[in-house]
Parts: sequence; structure tokens; C-alpha cells
Amino acid sequence: MKIGKKNWVFCDGYLPPKGDNPEFEGHEALMLTNLNKNKARIELVIVFEDRDPIDGIWVDLDGMRTTCVRMDKPLGKDGLVLGESVQYTVWVKSDVPICACFGRLDVRQTNMSYYSVEGYAF
Repeated sequence: MKIGKKNWVFCDGYLPPKGDNPEFEGHEALMLTNLNKNKARIELVIVFEDRDPIDGIWVDLDGMRTTCVRMDKPLGKDGLVLGESVQYTVWVKSDVPICACFGRLDVRQTNMSYYSVEGYAF
């Protein structure tokens, strides 16, 4: 049985600014799960509203494994930093079908929230 898709698009990337409490670390996270026996070679393409896309951000994920890519940390071998309050989309391209989800922890208010962003898979 085929599980997952080779392409995922998450359109609402936007790392919110830090909140008042330094104990809580706001972040965005891309969760990738490979339910295949074979390793997945995954490319992340970051698409912006006001500049050219950045591609070539690679993630290798062994079979039957999961990983978390923190979008608020440096990405890829060049250490791309997205920065706060930058609107972006992340396109996840894999050579084998995988599962992916995207979430954000917003700590700007006392009533912080964590929520997932719906992805489009094809």
C-alpha cells in the first residue's frame, strides 16, 4: 500500500515575533514522516511574496522514521534564516511518498496557541 505523497505545500509560513515570557519559545515546525522502507531524499523550497524562491534545502530521512525541521532555526547547509514576520510558503518535494504537517506555536499573548497549518498534497 502506498502511504503519503511526494509533494506537500504549506502556504501559511509566518514566524511570529517573540512574546514577553522568555521561558516559552515560539516556533514553526515542519514534521516529516517516512513510512516506507527506503530512505527519502527531501528538498525544501521556500517561496516568498517579495523575492525569488530558495531551493536546495535537503533533508534525508531513513525509512520508518520521523523528523522535525524547525523553521525558526538555520536551514540547510547554508544556514538560511527566515526571520520573524516573513510571509513564506514551504514546498516539500520527496523522491518517495511521505507524510508531512506544519505547526506554529505563537507565544505573543499570555494565552499562547499551537495550531497546525493545512497542507496541500499531490
